[in-house]
Amino acid sequence: MPIENIPEIYFESISTPQDLFVYDFKMTNDVVKSKVNLSMNMFSFLQVGKKQVHFANTSVAVNNQQSLLLKKGNWLWTELLDTDAIYYCKLFFFSEKKLTDFLSKYTNNVKPYQEEVPYFVIENDDYLAAFISTLSSQAFSNPIFSDALLLLKFEEIMLYLLNKYGSQFEHYLHSLISKEISPFKNVVESNVHSNLKLEEIAFLCNMSLSTFKRHFTNEYHEPPGKWIQDKRLQRAKELLQTGNLKASDIYLDIGYNNLSNFSVAFKNKFGISPSDILK
Repeated sequence: MPIENIPEIYFESISTPQDLFVYDFKMTNDVVKSKVNLSMNMFSFLQVGKKQVHFANTSVAVNNQQSLLLKKGNWLWTELLDTDAIYYCKLFFFSEKKLTDFLSKYTNNVKPYQEEVPYFVIENDDYLAAFISTLSSQAFSNPIFSDALLLLKFEEIMLYLLNKYGSQFEHYLHSLISKEISPFKNVVESNVHSNLKLEEIAFLCNMSLSTFKRHFTNEYHEPPGKWIQDKRLQRAKELLQTGNLKASDIYLDIGYNNLSNFSVAFKNKFGISPSDILK
C-alpha cells in the first residue's frame, strides 16, 4: 500500500509550500484504508459519501452531516462512495504558522492544551453550509488576491467555530501546535483489538515494519505477531463466552481475513473450536 503525501500530491504548478490551500476532491471509486502522510492540519468538509479515519489510538467516521478538523500526522483513512457512486469533499489546509498567528491575534494564547484525540468533529449547520459553498480551488486561482482571500476565509471559519464551541475548540486548536508524540506502547495497545495489520500499526507509529518489529521486541520481549495474535484470540474468547456472538460475527474485527483461518488459530491456542466455546 503506497503512502500518499497530502496535500503535496494536490500541488500542480506550485513550486513553494503554501500556508493556506484549498482543494476540491472528487472520486468515483471506493478507497479502502489509504496510508496518508498529512503534512498540514486540514479541514475536511465532506459533501457526498462517507469517511473513516484511523489514528494512532482511536478512529472516527463521518458523513456529510459533519465536518472534520484533522491534525497533521500519519493516518489511515477510508473514503466510501454514496449510493450515486460518487465521493466529494472540500479540503482546507493550513500551516502551523497561520494557526499560531491566529491564536496570537484572537485568543489569550494560553499554554498549549494536551488533547489526546487528533481530530475535532464539527456539526454542520446553515452557516457552515454557506461557508463551504464559497470554498473552491478555482475561486482562489488569482495570485494577486488569493492569499488575502484565503486568509479571510481561514479567519472566518476559525472565528465562527470559536464562537460555536468556545473553549473546547480553543483548547483543541492549541493542541495542534503541541509537539508531544504518542508513546509507542500507547499506539500498540490502542490497536491490539483492532483489525489492523502489523504493517499498518507500524505506519501509525511512523516506523518501517522492520524497525517496528525490533522496537516491539525490545519493549515487550516477544515478537509482535505472536503477541498481538494471542491478545486478539483472548479477546475473541471473551466475546464468544458472552453467548451473544458467533465466530462469524467477530473474526474480521480481530484481524482475520476468513473464518477458517480464525477457527484454526483459535483451536491451536485453546484446544477447542470457537463453536464449542459454550458447550
